[in-house]
Amino acid sequence: MPIPDDVTGHEIDKDVQQELQSLPKGLAEDVARNLVMVAKLIDEDPEQAYAYSRIALRLASRVAAVREAAGFAAYANQKYSEALAEFRAARRMTGSVELWPVMADCERGLGRPEKALEMAGAPEVHKLDKAGQVEMRLVAAGARRDMDQIDAAIVTLQSPELASNSVQPWTARLRYAYADALLAAGREDEAREWFAKVVESDKDGSTDASDRLAEMDGVEFVDALVEDDEDAEHVTHLEVVTDADDAEQAEDAPTGSGDIGSDDDKH
Repeated sequence: MPIPDDVTGHEIDKDVQQELQSLPKGLAEDVARNLVMVAKLIDEDPEQAYAYSRIALRLASRVAAVREAAGFAAYANQKYSEALAEFRAARRMTGSVELWPVMADCERGLGRPEKALEMAGAPEVHKLDKAGQVEMRLVAAGARRDMDQIDAAIVTLQSPELASNSVQPWTARLRYAYADALLAAGREDEAREWFAKVVESDKDGSTDASDRLAEMDGVEFVDALVEDDEDAEHVTHLEVVTDADDAEQAEDAPTGSGDIGSDDDKH
């Protein structure tokens, strides 16, 4: 699979570059460039990202960063069994617990929410940083909802991070999950309040909280493109009718010296 000429291995994280130093220079550069493509495409074209991750995996399966990238690419394509295997391999290589929440979410994807909850209560969670612990809480709440335990999901999300007025990278997602759980429980007034808080904290527009708020308030959005198309069709129809009327009037009009531009006027 071709890689654009302007893509270089220097675009990847320094820690990953350090991992790749164990490989011959040319091979390390090839692997790095494929990892760059995975990172560039994983959101906009996950299938292509997955394809690049498989190439990197064939080239350097003993590099933890490669196994992790392959795991995330598989995860983005809902290949949860494959993703879980790659994450486990990366964890064995590094000994890090960083991937614990996403591994638990893979268990959810495989239809095993009970296993995800078991992982949420494991000692590894205490070794996570704040962002990882919030992510684990989100996964646990999702597992509760998978099991139709809506009230338990709401309680799971209630935390100091949720109550804090400080906006962190995870704030919008945590508030959104809480608002959505409240709505699922039929607590609409509270849900509206929390969706509004999501909008306040979601500066990048990563959630659809504003749309959810509008929907709850009965606001309907009309596709402007559809309206434009309908208007264009209406105008075209009018033009056709007008042209037909003009043609009919021309046929009924008298001929002779009174006509503008008639042959008699030219002599």
